[in-house]
Amino acid sequence: MNPTAGSFTINPRLQRHFCVFALSIPGQDALSRIYSTILTQHLTSGNFSGAVQKSAQQLIALALGLHQKVAATFLPTAIKFHYIFNLRDFSNIFQGLLFSTPECLQHPQDLVKLYLHESNRVYRDKMVEEKDYGTFDKIQLETVKKLYDDIEETLEQTKRMNVYCHFAKGVGEPSYRPVPTWEELNKILVEALDSYNEVNAAMSLVLFEDAMCHVCRINRILESPRGNALLVGVGGSGKQSLTRLAAFISSLELFQITLRKGYGIPDLKADLANLYLKAGVKNTGTVFLMTDAQVADEQFLVLVNDFLASGEIPDLFPDDEVENIINSVRNEVKGRGLVDSRETCWKFFIERVRRQLKVVLCFSPVGSKLRVRSRRFPAIVSCTAIDWFQEWPQEALESVSLRFLQEIETVEDSVKDSISKFMAYVHTSVNEISRLYLSNERRYNYTTPKSFLEQIKLYQNLLLKKGKDLKARMERLENGLEKLKSTSAQVDELKARLAAQELELKQKNEDADKLIQVVGVETEKVSREKAIADEEEQKVALITQEVEQKQKDCEEDLAKAEPALEAAQAALNTLNKNNLTELRSFGSPPSAVSNVTAAVMVLMAPGGKIPKDRSWKAAKAAMARVDGFLDSLIKFDKENIHENCLKALQPYLQDPKFKPEFVTTKSSAAAGLCSWVVNIVRFHAVFCEVQPKRQALSRANTELAAAQDKLASIKAKIARLNENLRKLTAKFEKATSDKLKCQQEAEATACTIALANRLVGGLASENVRWAEAVKNFKQQQSTLCGDILLITAFISYLGYFTKKYRQDLLDGIWKPYLHQLKVPIPVTPSLDPLTMLTDDADVAAWQNEGLPADRMSTENATILTNCERWPLMVDPQLQGIKWIKTKYGEDLRVIRIGQKGYLDTMERALAAGELVLIENLEESMDPVLGPLLGRETIKKGRYIKIGDKECDFNPAFRLILHTKLANPHFQPELQAQCTLINFTVTRDGLEDQLLAAVVNMERPDLEELKSNLTKQQNGFKITLKTLEDNLLSRLSSASGNFLGDAALVENLEITKQTAAEIEEKVQESKVTETKINEAREHYRPAAARASLLYFIMSDLHTIHPMYQFSLKAFSVVFHKAIERAPPDESLPQRLLNLIDSITFSVFQYTTRGLFECDKLTYTAQVTFQILLMSKEINTVELDFLLRYPAQTRVTSPVEFLSNHSWGGIKALSSMEEFRNLDRDIEGSAKRWKKFVESECPEKEKFPQEWKNKSALQRLCILRAVRPDRMSYAVRDFVEEKLGSKYVVGRSLDFATTFEESGPATPVFFILSPGVDPLKDVEKQGKKLGYTFNNRNFHNVSLGQGQEVVAEQALDLAAKEGHWVILQNIHLVAKWLSSLEKKLEQHSEGSHQDFRVFISAEPAPSPESHIIPQGILENSIKITSEAPTGMHANLHKALDNFNQDTLEMCTRENEFKSILFALCYFHAAVAERRKFGPQGWNRSYPFNTGDLTISVNVLYNYLEASTKVPYDDLRYLFGEIMYGGHITDDWDRRLCKTYLEEFIKPEMLEGEFLLAPGFPLPANMDYKGYHQYIDDALPPESPYLYGLHPNAEIGFLTQTSEKLFRTVLEMQPRDTSVGEGGVGTRDETVKALLEEMLEKLMDEFNIAELMAKVEERTPYAVVAFQECERMNILTSEIKRSLKELDLGLKGELTMTSDMENLQNALFLDAVPESWIKRAYPSTASLGTWFADLLARIKELETWTGDFSLPSTVWLAGFFNPQSFLTAIMQSAARKNEWPLDKMTLQCDVTKKNREDFTSPPREGAHVHGLFMEGARWDAQAGLITEARLKDLTPAMPVIFIKAIPADKQDIRSTYQCPVYKTRQRGPTYVWTFNLKTRENPSKWVLAGVALLLQV
Repeated sequence: MNPTAGSFTINPRLQRHFCVFALSIPGQDALSRIYSTILTQHLTSGNFSGAVQKSAQQLIALALGLHQKVAATFLPTAIKFHYIFNLRDFSNIFQGLLFSTPECLQHPQDLVKLYLHESNRVYRDKMVEEKDYGTFDKIQLETVKKLYDDIEETLEQTKRMNVYCHFAKGVGEPSYRPVPTWEELNKILVEALDSYNEVNAAMSLVLFEDAMCHVCRINRILESPRGNALLVGVGGSGKQSLTRLAAFISSLELFQITLRKGYGIPDLKADLANLYLKAGVKNTGTVFLMTDAQVADEQFLVLVNDFLASGEIPDLFPDDEVENIINSVRNEVKGRGLVDSRETCWKFFIERVRRQLKVVLCFSPVGSKLRVRSRRFPAIVSCTAIDWFQEWPQEALESVSLRFLQEIETVEDSVKDSISKFMAYVHTSVNEISRLYLSNERRYNYTTPKSFLEQIKLYQNLLLKKGKDLKARMERLENGLEKLKSTSAQVDELKARLAAQELELKQKNEDADKLIQVVGVETEKVSREKAIADEEEQKVALITQEVEQKQKDCEEDLAKAEPALEAAQAALNTLNKNNLTELRSFGSPPSAVSNVTAAVMVLMAPGGKIPKDRSWKAAKAAMARVDGFLDSLIKFDKENIHENCLKALQPYLQDPKFKPEFVTTKSSAAAGLCSWVVNIVRFHAVFCEVQPKRQALSRANTELAAAQDKLASIKAKIARLNENLRKLTAKFEKATSDKLKCQQEAEATACTIALANRLVGGLASENVRWAEAVKNFKQQQSTLCGDILLITAFISYLGYFTKKYRQDLLDGIWKPYLHQLKVPIPVTPSLDPLTMLTDDADVAAWQNEGLPADRMSTENATILTNCERWPLMVDPQLQGIKWIKTKYGEDLRVIRIGQKGYLDTMERALAAGELVLIENLEESMDPVLGPLLGRETIKKGRYIKIGDKECDFNPAFRLILHTKLANPHFQPELQAQCTLINFTVTRDGLEDQLLAAVVNMERPDLEELKSNLTKQQNGFKITLKTLEDNLLSRLSSASGNFLGDAALVENLEITKQTAAEIEEKVQESKVTETKINEAREHYRPAAARASLLYFIMSDLHTIHPMYQFSLKAFSVVFHKAIERAPPDESLPQRLLNLIDSITFSVFQYTTRGLFECDKLTYTAQVTFQILLMSKEINTVELDFLLRYPAQTRVTSPVEFLSNHSWGGIKALSSMEEFRNLDRDIEGSAKRWKKFVESECPEKEKFPQEWKNKSALQRLCILRAVRPDRMSYAVRDFVEEKLGSKYVVGRSLDFATTFEESGPATPVFFILSPGVDPLKDVEKQGKKLGYTFNNRNFHNVSLGQGQEVVAEQALDLAAKEGHWVILQNIHLVAKWLSSLEKKLEQHSEGSHQDFRVFISAEPAPSPESHIIPQGILENSIKITSEAPTGMHANLHKALDNFNQDTLEMCTRENEFKSILFALCYFHAAVAERRKFGPQGWNRSYPFNTGDLTISVNVLYNYLEASTKVPYDDLRYLFGEIMYGGHITDDWDRRLCKTYLEEFIKPEMLEGEFLLAPGFPLPANMDYKGYHQYIDDALPPESPYLYGLHPNAEIGFLTQTSEKLFRTVLEMQPRDTSVGEGGVGTRDETVKALLEEMLEKLMDEFNIAELMAKVEERTPYAVVAFQECERMNILTSEIKRSLKELDLGLKGELTMTSDMENLQNALFLDAVPESWIKRAYPSTASLGTWFADLLARIKELETWTGDFSLPSTVWLAGFFNPQSFLTAIMQSAARKNEWPLDKMTLQCDVTKKNREDFTSPPREGAHVHGLFMEGARWDAQAGLITEARLKDLTPAMPVIFIKAIPADKQDIRSTYQCPVYKTRQRGPTYVWTFNLKTRENPSKWVLAGVALLLQV
């Protein structure tokens, strides 16, 4: 066993079975003897020179001296846990010395040099920090100088370089010797690296000094027998690469496990077994390299630990394999001359494995992982040589970057040095800012050497790329300029050609003119004749037109008459002989009929002579011959009707009864006649119009014929003339075409000149612009190296920082450093990195694809598109991923780690060169993807390994990683491989997005205009760029004589024109945009408020991990809020409505998912932030309110304020606004006392002029004087500032919430004890037809094996539109990620009625929180917990019933009264919990079920009996329904007392108070009761529960402290933390520890004490027991403190127990191991220890002479019951009373402990008790009401004596329980009967008890 390992105590009962030997470390002489023998033997057998052999002894002395010093100086601590220097290390040094050969050790100095090298390797390489290096070097130097003279020169040499290695002569020639110079070492290693790269995957290493040293160190370890190494350094420091090189140099094969899916212990065993066979049977040297990433399971290290410690790993081989191994080495064993037994063979095999198999562990020191591992697997530290990789020093960073920069030709050498300095500075400055980032924002950002190398690589590549770009752009512009120049030259040539062409043209013109004259004469003749003909032709045409028109008119009119004629005909057809005869037979027909016949007679009157007699008779006569009459009708001459007839007819036609329809009713024949008359008249009218037209037509036709004849003769004459003309014209045309040809040539030349002029003129502006641009580009070229440098730093390091840090680093730290370098780096003065990397057109395109428009997002997108390491987006609001998915669309392969077949997708994408997005990463990556993340390609970059598979690697492949964790902690290794980009939405960014949304809904016209403008502007930018590019490419590709190419020039002009138009439009749109922006700005306050609310909401997860909200869900709430806001004509009012609606909607949405205790925190934070934003409150005052930086060490001058309060007042008084507050309070103490001691000071007016202060200032004062009222005060403050709806706590009903849910929005119930929220779901389901019986409602309660059921239910429900309830998902932690994916899958494309309801309990601590963020943020969270406050509880209790319940009982009055009393009782017992132990000793889950079943019982009993059975009811309610939960007798008494007070006959006899000021209501209806509660219930106070207001002071103070602490933590932080955190912690603990050890007395000597006592009275026995208990406690305290002391000094290894103790001491908490052995206490460590010392002192006094103290400090006992029992025992012995028939009587005296000098004759005086809930009135000797704010008044001394039980007088006494601490419950001691005048029930309800400690 190791005595320094911390766990050195062995149970004596175990130890007695063993014989114990102590093996101490060998002394100096022994060590000197052992090691000098070893060394001398080596030197003699190796024939070393005599001088060297002689100096061996001196060296041994040096080695021993140094070892002792090192072991004493460097002691292990928590961080330097591996600083254990023992004989192993000492032997390792000598192992190194034994490598030496006579060539390298020629003088004694060489031996010293070698020793210095070896001791550095063994001691120095372990060390953690520069400081320790310095100390070690100093010790080493001093020790050497002490033992050796004239050694200075040697030491000088070693300072410069002292490196021994096995390859000093070159690789492949092993001999251990020094390397003369760094250059030579570098040469050897570079050669080795080259040969390595030829056969393996290439490594590009920069071998700077540090790196070379590490290769030598690793190589030295690998060459040592059984040399195993532990390399410690952050990821990316080169541990693996350097190991590969070192192994290659030693010709060792290197093996690493290949993690694949499901790789576990069996796989590792199989891999190790192969290595064993390779090393042990085939004798091949192998290095087993293992990194942090490969420890997929900590159990892997069990195997590694076994190998390192003993070489044997249990159960590595099956038995048959063991036999094979033994047989295969048997011959070799024989060959060595050994006995070939199984044991020997096996041992031989294991020995060889240990010799040939080397383990190299590469671990990271980040976090406590390594420390814990070394404790669990000690061999990792003790059986390996440790090489600690430091952060790269500044020189290393500079030399590495310089080395790489040498390869760049484009940068001047003078600048390279500065660039390397700047790169190193960037790296170190980011490290510092990252520390600040962690302390302020709690975000982890790491840089490692790898990230530095990546920065250099990016710089090289960007420089090359941008250089090429610039060059290409310059060439294009220069080319364009060149073309413009050549154009001007060509114009002159063209002008000469034009002059010659013009002469020729003149001649041709003259010839043509002569011909023109001849043609002219002839033409004129023809023209004259043609004119005459034309005139004639026109006349004919006119006549023809007229004739046609007239004909058409006639025909149309006739057509109009046609229907009338047909109707008349039809009418006649209806007439025949029979019906006419029938008509005639009428005797005297109706007037209608006679009118018809009269009309016929008028119409047919011959020659217009109208008959006078048109009577029926006459008519009859006319119709005498029926046939003749019919015939005359048919042949009637309808064209010619006499004028008179028509006139005479008019009266008939106008008669309304003269209608066939009417007449039909009288006679059908008459009707026919009627119809005939009407239609004949109609026909005649039309016919009369047509007649004259017909006559005109015939005349016109005659005219037409004559005209046509005349025209024909003229046309014949013209034809002859035309023939003549044609011949002449042919001659003329020939002349003209010659002339034209000539003219065209001249014009073409002129045109070309014009074109050239247009080109030169048109591009004149370009000429200037391009020349300017070329100049700019040249300028840019000169500053390129500096610009790219800044940009590289920007891309490499800034991605994960937030806006503020980015600005600070870029403008505040990097740029200033650039300017103050010795050799300045040329850089563009106010360079914006974005302009170099993107242009407006890119940004425009991104924004069109949905990238938010704020600066931060643009920066992120720029980094994402330009970085070379894979980008890793931290994107909790999923805005980034949305943009990526839109941007790449179909080309994107989206996968998740762990989803089915994701590796196959990855392989395909790798081969095809696609873009892959891995979404929703967790904090750790699948190790299988390691090589891909590190882009570790093999075989000349053509392949990459994924798991054990080599996959094709297409260089076009790109990978984007994405996580939606809000604040992930990625390991440094991962951060080095990726570029982290923080896509978290910023407040400004979100504000802009929300502004767009508000305006979009409020003014869609504006927003559409704006977005169209933006799109158009973006489009313009893109078009302009394309045009410019086209222009240039056209110019540069136009060849030869491009001046003739009109299309080119026109295109150029169009381009110019378009550009000009666009420019104009851009200007226009700028004006429009300004207008739009002005209009939009009006709405900004609403967006700003919403953005603020979102950030407050998303910060809530710091309070509780359950509070996760997504931006998506927030947007929905936000949109609905805008819709709900009441409209208003005036914009300012509408804006107020909007802001109010948004605030309240978000408030409601958020609060329904918060626990009661956090609601006020959230509301307060919202209020403070809103007021801060509108600058209504002062930050300093708010800071005071939250932090309460009270002055310490002040004494309050007034009795009503504590010192702590006064400290606050003093601190306030130092602020301007509160000057003289302290004086005022002292001066008007009376008024202030009244104010401070009032029950609700927050409602009172402040004294003096302080009442005029602002609300926040009043809060600050109140915070100092009455911290307990702060929750109420803050609530009032919120109400005053935001409105009362923010503080009333009626919860939303489930139906409203349900409406917001959807297939993609589950409802998540956060459970609390005693509440079952799923009842609401069932109720809602029933309403909508979703029930278990309908098979569309699935309720799965999760637990073992239920996951499958749940998945099936979800799948079915999503398809069919059912409801699924998943209860208690917190029980299936492993399945939750599958559930998250499942829900996401179903969120799209499932049935619209599909709903999921989830319930889970919140985790007890943030660490154990397991519900995935994805589930929480997408769901509507509802906390269902018992409401707080009597008001809400009473409403909620009543909510379980309805009007029907109230009416169901026949005895309505009794039923209603008792029901209401029960509701009040239920509310009181539930809410009493908040008063902690004073409310209930233990917490009980009373629930609504208890209430509803009690009401059922009440109903049954009332219906069944005539009288109200009060006792039975009380028993049922108090002992069974509610009592069933209760486990503590005192709680049972309380429950019973409540029922006795609330349910008794008096309740029906008039005014009956349930609580002071709250009478039992009279008979009302259901709504009335609710209303009554609102109206009559007094404000919340402990009185409502029968408690004293003091009861809430404690818990209210705690609540408000917590409230302010939480709000403070939620404030945006901005602090710069100083150094010096670690040292002080250890010092604090050490000081405390020493002080405690010093104050603790010796233990009680029990044997000695026993000897003192003659008679062992009951009291003496109690004293002994107490001493024994005290001894156990103090010995544990001493033991643990001493052990920790040794641990801190480094003499013992720190164990987890010691660390826990250290933490407890630092945090002023009582350590766990002490609590176990001590008495119950709630004190902090300081108070607890003082109390402990007081107890010991009390015991010492008592055990001095064992006489009972005059007053006994009852609280000073571990077990006070034993003392009280002892009182009874002594009385029982003295009076010979039976013990079981006795009891204690307590008489409270009127005196204090100082007034007693001797103990009483019997019994005892006890002191040190306190009363809680009431106070003792010493004068009256009774319990009485407590004074406000005096929570636990002390009791006078109590006299306790024993009396027989039957003599006890319990009239008007209160049975008061006595407890040890305020925790009550299990700390119960005894019951004292105390006198009371009031009803004892009052004190029961008030929770009055006596306490031994407060």
